[in-house]
Amino acid sequence: MDPYINIDAGTMSPYQHGEVFVTDDGGETDLDLGHYERFTSARVSRDHNVTTGKVYFSVIQKERHGDYLGRTVQVIPHITDEIKAAIRRVARGVDIVIVEIGGTVGDIESLPFLEAVRQLKKDVGRDNVIYVHLTLVPFIQAAAELKTKATQHSVKELRAIGIQPDILLCRTDRYLPPGIKSKIALFCDVEEEAVITAKDVDTVYEVPLVFHREGLDGIILKLLGLGARSIDLSRWEDIVRKVKSPQRQTRIAVVGKYIDLKDSYKSLTEALVHGGIANDARVELAWVDAEQIGRVDGLLVPGGFGDRGIEGKISAVRWAREHGLPFFGICLGLQCAVIEYARNVCGLPGANSAEFDPVAPHKVIDLLPDQREVNAKGGTMRLGLYPILLSEGSLASRAYGQGIILERHRHRYEVNNDYLQALEKGGLRISGIWAEKQLVEIVELPDHPWFVAGQFHPEFRSRPWQPHPLFAAFVRAALEHRRA
Repeated sequence: MDPYINIDAGTMSPYQHGEVFVTDDGGETDLDLGHYERFTSARVSRDHNVTTGKVYFSVIQKERHGDYLGRTVQVIPHITDEIKAAIRRVARGVDIVIVEIGGTVGDIESLPFLEAVRQLKKDVGRDNVIYVHLTLVPFIQAAAELKTKATQHSVKELRAIGIQPDILLCRTDRYLPPGIKSKIALFCDVEEEAVITAKDVDTVYEVPLVFHREGLDGIILKLLGLGARSIDLSRWEDIVRKVKSPQRQTRIAVVGKYIDLKDSYKSLTEALVHGGIANDARVELAWVDAEQIGRVDGLLVPGGFGDRGIEGKISAVRWAREHGLPFFGICLGLQCAVIEYARNVCGLPGANSAEFDPVAPHKVIDLLPDQREVNAKGGTMRLGLYPILLSEGSLASRAYGQGIILERHRHRYEVNNDYLQALEKGGLRISGIWAEKQLVEIVELPDHPWFVAGQFHPEFRSRPWQPHPLFAAFVRAALEHRRA
């Protein structure tokens, strides 16, 4: 639950909000949902991201429709009821719903959400809800001690609005000693066993191991009245070992638009880590502008919008193509690869995307006819899961090991089918299509060590124990390039 007034994250700059995570059903959501998918293997939907804008929009539509029968529409109960309804909507058919409320306790915009979950405990029974509060316990270097005042104050604010936390996750850079835990438990009125160290770790996949060591799983089961089960964390331990002590290493250049804020590419960086796990290798990322590629084993051009830096990306693609460097293009990366190939191999000078140059002589990337009259920006792109038919014997089909795949999309411009004949005649292989509309989904170069680009975002479906096939194949190609 995000307290901002945007309906969703789709129109927000990555510099403002980080990556926009896309769900199977085309929801443009907060990047934290990507973490939840990677950690739980659950498939979330657009309903799993609730914003203030979405809540108020729904209530106002109901008011205009006459659903409230002349009553005065107010924050309590109408807004809070809408928030509770959103929680119940995703609760069907599951045992436990994890509800995260973003922002800081005391923020004006988050108060309706906190009030809603306060009421929820009464609605569904006190034994069926627990409150877990994430708080900060900083280590003050000058005094060489941990300070609990921030936690005490935060809990005081939370209790003032009627919520008594059951568990405290204390974010800190070291394990909390028993004396500090005892002090926090006393002043915050929680059980000492419920004061959990949320310690900084080298890799995010260590977090479950730290929480288990702190007894978080046990206290949650106890508070919810659930029976204990046998515990097997070997899968997490294996992942952490492969991330922290891999057998090999490779270096990938990422030529992106938003490299100043790494959260802009959170799913991408995690998918590259997963690709490393699949090959027992550490993937070192070099976030670069196109002119600063240097010595790397592979080149990745990720998604993005707008014309800033496009020519640099096109130059980088050309360099990778001409020097046999493993190349992976994602969304915008595919479009740059097609533009570069059209210009420098197929003899189409000035080839470009209609997004970057509306008067280009060869618009090899263009809007579909049904998109040209669309002016609204929110939720109007090709979003969500689409089927892709793969060409037999292609690099893509060998990586996936199957002929039809499903991938998540988030884009507005497509490869212009008017130029397919010229591109294929020049040697570019169209190895994946959306059959229903005969749109290009994957291109590759048969005479290159590894050159694959997709119009979709494979990073959204990668998992640590189930690395995405294209990321695993790309990292493998980069390792082979390094060895050669």
